[in-house]
Amino acid sequence: MPQIIVLPHEHLCPEGAAFDAASGATICDSLIKAGIELDHACEQSCACTTCHVIVREGLSSLSPATEKEDDLLDKAWGLEPESRLACQAVIDGADLVIEIPKYSINMVKEGH
Repeated sequence: MPQIIVLPHEHLCPEGAAFDAASGATICDSLIKAGIELDHACEQSCACTTCHVIVREGLSSLSPATEKEDDLLDKAWGLEPESRLACQAVIDGADLVIEIPKYSINMVKEGH
């Protein structure tokens, strides 16, 4: 069973976290199941960028990004080459290290 290591995030996961995740699940579902309340405003339909994460290790083991995901990521705050939408990135057996960006589009709009 792959492990996800979440780097510390000031609001969502101040201490960081490490937990087992199921192969075939998305990063978003895995984070929520582990109690990390990652924003996902479009209910995981690949229509926003609020679940943007940066995959620091294990990126190549995830399902490939679709053209729609890549187009949406262009609008994400803090975009990096290792960025993915957590609702679209399906885990495939390898351990992952992820970073949740400090802000999402929703956090900036809502003044958090």
